[in-house]
Amino acid sequence: MIKIGLCDDEELFRTGISLLLGSKPGFQVVLEASNGAILLEKLRKSKNLPDVILMDINMPNLNGIDTTKMVRKEFENVMIIALTSYSSPAFLRNMIQVGASSYLVKDSAPDRMIHTIKKVHETGFYYDDKTVDMIYNSGQDRLTPKSLLDETLSEREKQVLQLICEQKTTSEMADELFLSPRTVEGHRNNLLIKTESRNMAGLVIFALQNNLVKI
Repeated sequence: MIKIGLCDDEELFRTGISLLLGSKPGFQVVLEASNGAILLEKLRKSKNLPDVILMDINMPNLNGIDTTKMVRKEFENVMIIALTSYSSPAFLRNMIQVGASSYLVKDSAPDRMIHTIKKVHETGFYYDDKTVDMIYNSGQDRLTPKSLLDETLSEREKQVLQLICEQKTTSEMADELFLSPRTVEGHRNNLLIKTESRNMAGLVIFALQNNLVKI
């Protein structure tokens, strides 16, 4: 069962999403809020935290960007999917920097929303083909020369990074590389440290913008 939190100031939209998710097997909406301040208050009191929160960006009192920063700081195991009416590389990078694991444009099809939630819950992040192309095309903001990273990352870390970007689970990576899941976790943590990425989503953006992987 994937536990869902909803944070959106439009009650009709929030209610519609809640009814949709509630009708799908394997989903349970455990928390709703109309802005970031209310969301944080409910999270701090909750004994049943959501696994994934669908977070609107434009909200009164406390917007989605600032709320995402605070949620990720206080509840590091709760993942955020940003909801927006806009789609741009700058927006995507901004949301990933503050800790979002994926994002959805509000006019997305219901099946895409369901798929995105499942993938974020399963792997910690999710980007579709359109998003990957958008990241590739925003390469002017590359953070580190590829040659330097080639010297820093081990061959095994590069293999793990490639599989992460292919959105493989820990167990799938372990099977493919003939490693234990704990060893895979170790390589993944090293990658986060070496690339100074805050989460898996940030690591993937870093890898794509520095041409470290082939997708």
